[in-house]
Amino acid sequence: MRIALDAMGTDRAPGPEVAGALAALRAQDMGDLEVLLVGDEGAIRAELAQFGDIPSGIEIHHAADRVSAEDSPASVIRRKPDSSIAVGLRLHKEGKADAFVSAGSTGAVMAASLFILRPLPGVDRPPVGTLLPTARDLCLLLDAGANIDCKPSHLVQFAHLGSVYARDAMGRANPRVGLLNIGEEPGKGDALTAEAYELLSRESGLNFIGNIEGRDIVRGDCDVIVCDGFVGNILLKFYESVAGYIVDLLRVELDKVPDRKVDLDHVFRVLDYAEYGGAPLLGLGGVSIICHGSSPPRAIQNALAVAARAVRSGLVRHSAEDVGHPS
Repeated sequence: MRIALDAMGTDRAPGPEVAGALAALRAQDMGDLEVLLVGDEGAIRAELAQFGDIPSGIEIHHAADRVSAEDSPASVIRRKPDSSIAVGLRLHKEGKADAFVSAGSTGAVMAASLFILRPLPGVDRPPVGTLLPTARDLCLLLDAGANIDCKPSHLVQFAHLGSVYARDAMGRANPRVGLLNIGEEPGKGDALTAEAYELLSRESGLNFIGNIEGRDIVRGDCDVIVCDGFVGNILLKFYESVAGYIVDLLRVELDKVPDRKVDLDHVFRVLDYAEYGGAPLLGLGGVSIICHGSSPPRAIQNALAVAARAVRSGLVRHSAEDVGHPS
C-alpha cells in the first residue's frame, strides 16, 4: 500500500504532513503502508530529523514547486507542473502510488485530479464527498462543493458514487440515499430536485429513501445525502462552524457549575473534522483525498487511513462498474 502524500499542502507544511505520516506508519492496523512524501526534499528531511527513529516505509519524492492560495486552480498543471500536487498525482497515475492525499488548495487538487486521473466512464461531474456526524453513524454528503451548477442526471451519478463509497469505505451493507430538499413529499423543491427525485425513484441498484430535510440529517436518517455543490458547501461550512460554537457554549455553562463533569474532549471529537480524515473526490480513475489546509497531524493520519480503505476495498473498480452500467 503506497500512498503519495503532498507534504507541502497544509498551512504549516511540512510539519503536520511528516508527523501525520509517521503516526500512520506506527499505527498497528496500517502495517503494510508506505508513504511517499512529495515536496521540498530539504524541508522534508529537516522535519524528519526532529523525530527519533524513523519507521520504515517513508520515501521522499522531490517536487521543486508548491501551489499557493493565489495560484489559479485551472492553471496549476500548465504553470506549475513540478508542484507537489502535480508530482504526487502523476505518481498515482503512473502506478507508483495507490492513492494521493493533499491538504493543499482544494480547487487546485480538484482541477489537477480531474486532468491527471480523469473521470471514470459514465461520470460527467466527479463530486467531493465529506463525512458529517449525526446522532447515529456518520453520513456522507455529496457534492460538498465541486459542482455548483448541476443537472438532475449529475445528482443520480452522485447517488451511485456515494452509495459505492458508503458500502466500500464506511461498511454500510445497503446505504440509504436521500435527496436534500425543502420537503419530504415528491414534487417539492426547484426544477433540479423535482426532476432528480423522479430519476432516482426509478433508478435500480440504489436504496433511495426519498427527499430528506435539513433536520433529518442530524437524526441520522440516511447514509448518503445528495445535493448540488452550492447547497452542499453551505451545509458543510455550517456544520463545521457548529463544533466550536457548541464546545464554547458548554464551557461557559460548565464554568457556572464547576463540580459537574462532562467529557468535552469526547464532544469535540464527535464534531471535529480531523477525526474523519479527508474528503474523497469520487468518480475518478484513482483515489484522491482532499484535507483542510489547517489539518493537524491527526487529520493527515486519518486521511491516509481513508485512502488506504478506499484502495483495499476496490472503490475505483466498484464505482466504474456501478456508474458504467446505468439502469
